[in-house]
Amino acid sequence: MSYASLSLDLDNQWSYMKTHGDRGWESHPSYLDVAVPRILEFLAKRRLTITFFIVGQDAAFEKNRQALRAIAAAGHEIGNHSFHHEPWLHLYSESELETELLRAEDAIEAATGIRPRGFRGPGFSLSASTLEVLARKGYEYDATVFPNLLNPLARAYLFATSNLTPEEKKQRSALFGTWKDALRPVRPFHWQLAGGQLLEIPVTTLPWLRVPLHLSYLLYLGKFSRPAARTYFRMALGMCRLAGTQPSILLHPLDFLGKEDCPALAFFPGMDLPRARKLALVGELFDILLARVETVTMREHARRATAGERTLATLAPVFRP
Repeated sequence: MSYASLSLDLDNQWSYMKTHGDRGWESHPSYLDVAVPRILEFLAKRRLTITFFIVGQDAAFEKNRQALRAIAAAGHEIGNHSFHHEPWLHLYSESELETELLRAEDAIEAATGIRPRGFRGPGFSLSASTLEVLARKGYEYDATVFPNLLNPLARAYLFATSNLTPEEKKQRSALFGTWKDALRPVRPFHWQLAGGQLLEIPVTTLPWLRVPLHLSYLLYLGKFSRPAARTYFRMALGMCRLAGTQPSILLHPLDFLGKEDCPALAFFPGMDLPRARKLALVGELFDILLARVETVTMREHARRATAGERTLATLAPVFRP
């Protein structure tokens, strides 16, 4: 049977506001006390164990500790999603990256009891320096690459709906990835680094077409037509099977929150949907997924990818604007 890894980037309200350039993010408004129990209940009903990529700043706040401890207590894998959640992480120096990752690791371990061994950059931000630091620190995998041809359009949409200054837009000029990033492999591969190799598990996009199949995209499509969203997802999973791609499917907290839960994020695609309608479609999409594949954590995906018979490609960490 085919398998798919499931991971959830636990981005918080303040991190979306920060990226969007909204005032008030500095007070770190949070919806974790609402979103996390709802997500854990959804997963428990389906007996699913997934990977949560946690932001270190959230782990450092005592107000979030109960929610984050519950994730670990339920047996889910804990990954590192940086400390400050800045999608311009690729602009950091190597020493800044060392500090950023260490602060996140320490905060996440203090909150959950688990030291993360997998990483995903905020806003899919990645650099050769980040990969070198991850390899030196003994990470088992990176999961930042998102080979999606629509990434520049998503960035343009965010800029059009924001009040970002020209300087802030320049800082976010690689947000979600560039056209060249979209041409990286869809299947797992190794980065060839100075100190050896590091496994990369890309966020899966449709083989050949390189457009998204993550849950937020499907929910946005479902806003216009639920049958279309279901058909698209079935087609996407079928294409992955034909291409021999074991999907790595990305989730976000906003997939489980309706417009009444967080009005401040109304600018985000799909956040104008009522909670009940959104959750109903999420359930339908999971029904489709679970009927077709076995689901695993990112760590298990990494283990299977490296143990498989197929030789993984090796790429040099070259990043260009």
